[in-house]
Amino acid sequence: MEHNNLLEEAKKFGFTQDQQVWLKPFMNYPARQVGDVKESEDDSLVYFAKRFEMFRDKVNNLLQRIEASDNKGSFLMKVLHMKEQVGSYDALGDFEQLYHTLATAEEEINETIKQNREKNLSIKVSLIQEAEAHSESIDWKEATEKLKDLRTAWIKTGPVEKELTDEIEERFRNAVENFFERKKNFFEDKKRMQNRAYERYRDLINQSYHLANSEEWEETTAKLKQLQNEWKEVGGNLPRKTMTTLWNNFRKAHNHFFERLKRKIQKEKNASRDQFYEQNFERKQELAVEAEQLLQDMSLNDAVKRAKELQAEWKKVGPVRPDVSDAIWERFIKACDRVFEMSSLEHYIRKRQQASNEEYSEPDGLQARINALRDFIKSDKTELEVLETNLDKLNDSPSNEAFRNMLKGKIRNFNRKIGTKTALIEMFQSQLSAISR
Repeated sequence: MEHNNLLEEAKKFGFTQDQQVWLKPFMNYPARQVGDVKESEDDSLVYFAKRFEMFRDKVNNLLQRIEASDNKGSFLMKVLHMKEQVGSYDALGDFEQLYHTLATAEEEINETIKQNREKNLSIKVSLIQEAEAHSESIDWKEATEKLKDLRTAWIKTGPVEKELTDEIEERFRNAVENFFERKKNFFEDKKRMQNRAYERYRDLINQSYHLANSEEWEETTAKLKQLQNEWKEVGGNLPRKTMTTLWNNFRKAHNHFFERLKRKIQKEKNASRDQFYEQNFERKQELAVEAEQLLQDMSLNDAVKRAKELQAEWKKVGPVRPDVSDAIWERFIKACDRVFEMSSLEHYIRKRQQASNEEYSEPDGLQARINALRDFIKSDKTELEVLETNLDKLNDSPSNEAFRNMLKGKIRNFNRKIGTKTALIEMFQSQLSAISR
């Protein structure tokens, strides 16, 4: 504003008297001195008019900030402070207009504050209702987190009307404190229960270790099983790490005793099994000896019949020690094979004699038997070669394992039969040599 306009504005709201600058009365404020005349009266009036412009600019700046802010209530004290300054600020200007402007701003802020406090009251009532809903919860973890969130939201929510503040603060605090008091009591009770459970577990462990080296096998087994049942009934809900340690100690004592019991039973079983094996071995030796004597002690037909009976009896005899099993079996089956091979040979010779309608002399009969056995061996070797070729061609796939084992079994049988026929040839050759002498 130009100098002359400022002077005119200053004279409208002020005047000089006795070298003093005065502000005219307005509203309920009386006229008051705002300063002294320094150089000239006009210059002094302009100076205080400029001061008013400065003060008005501050008011306008404050109003702009209020307008731009979302939290208008925070400006209330500043508005009241400036409104108070209207009656004491040393300047010349339309303070009445500024007063009404600031009063309007105060009213608007108070209305905003009222609306906000009503909104805050609604929010806090809702928070109280949620807190009270969780106050009686036994889902301690979830409710604790929820109440912490509610408490944070409560702190962030602005104030309500003063006459309601104490009531709603107490109501919210009671809901929260009630839950945490219940939670505290619960975990204290739980801790006491855990301590009792812990001591009970320790007692069961000590009893178990006391029994771990007992020689009273049946009685101790029953006692330890009873302790195991009592262990299951303790409960207590101890921490997992603690429970794992206790259980491992309890189980260690029980394992120690039952491992000792297992070794004792196994030792007894081994002794009984060794005796069982020995009895079976003696019986199989008897069967093998009898099989070896069949051709000397019986006619061929009776020997074949008895060999079959011996094989049936062999199957009824239990196992023998693994280190002698194969040997006694080979001895027995070779003796039986000798009977069956001899039976097959004699059947073949009879058929040849019937076909040729001739009787063999003893040397011719022996030679015929030797020749027949050689032919049989030749046929067996041909079959054996086919089996061995098939086995060599078979790949190592696990799916072929059963077929491979079958081929190996047949190969063993053919080798054994060839060996039996070879032994018979040697016997007949020996008899033939004795006749030739």
